[in-house]
Amino acid sequence: MSGTYSCDVLVVGAGMAGLMAAHRLGEAGKLVVVVDREERVGGRIVTEHVAGGWADTGAQFFTVRTPEFDRFVAQWLAEELVFVWSTGWSDGSLSSLSSDSYPRYAAREGLTAVPRHLAQNLTIHKAVNIESATPVAGGWLVVSDAGAAYQCQALVLTPPAPLSLALLAAGKLELAAADRESLAAITYAPCITAVCHIEGAINLPEPGVLQRPEHPISWIADNQRKGISPGAQLISLHVNPTYSRLWWLSPDVELAGAVRRELRPFLAETSAIKEIMFHRWPHALPTTLHPHQTLLAANVPPLAFAGDAFAGPRVEGAALSGLAAAEAILTVIG
Repeated sequence: MSGTYSCDVLVVGAGMAGLMAAHRLGEAGKLVVVVDREERVGGRIVTEHVAGGWADTGAQFFTVRTPEFDRFVAQWLAEELVFVWSTGWSDGSLSSLSSDSYPRYAAREGLTAVPRHLAQNLTIHKAVNIESATPVAGGWLVVSDAGAAYQCQALVLTPPAPLSLALLAAGKLELAAADRESLAAITYAPCITAVCHIEGAINLPEPGVLQRPEHPISWIADNQRKGISPGAQLISLHVNPTYSRLWWLSPDVELAGAVRRELRPFLAETSAIKEIMFHRWPHALPTTLHPHQTLLAANVPPLAFAGDAFAGPRVEGAALSGLAAAEAILTVIG
């Protein structure tokens, strides 16, 4: 995509933080454009179509712990967009179910249905890879690698902190030292995820999930029992951060061998793994968080940072961060 575009606020990133920020800014009457480098919305919320079925490969569920997020989820429940999947998982055992009483919500068409729903009435430019962001008179000039130029009064950056800092560095922007240091302090752990197409039975505890944080394969979930993949038996796997780092550069064929060995104890004797697809997420899990839900940068045109690394990780944390970033921008531009 090329050309020049003008808006009140440009939001970089169409994950939960970016979509929620754009939603709130639009409610306030601002002209908002969202850009994302992918051909889809959702960020690390991804539902893959494999062998005639569907599998959540990034985020697997979300919880609700705040009134601010609950008002959105209550509406999604009323619209039957989401449902309660469980109140806990079997933690390291096929027989014991742990519960903290917080419902885990899933979406009937895969979790990516939630960001698609949020995106319905937003102006979103997909497959736009932003290259730099530069302060100019009246706001910002943000440029993509394909030559698209966005002129905006305010900017919301929701990519992982290292990527946001790189965009500003490319635009020759020097953040205030305190802002730069607080963003540079954010850290992330990687995650390798896999989707396995299985023919035959797999033995997992209710509700079709086994969680083992210290095990190389820390998450195993049956999307058919979850209720989103009636057409195929698809299993979602997450590799824990330690082994994700160890296996990061391993060829897929080697990873497939490891996954087959790990899954074999849970499969019936006649079951077969027909296909395995991998995805590598370098910034999957925030491990050192920013202490606040957003950061409004000092001494530059209106600029707010948001994402799941701001005060609370996961889907709800990202959503709340996006809302906070929007409010911060509105305090500046009215």
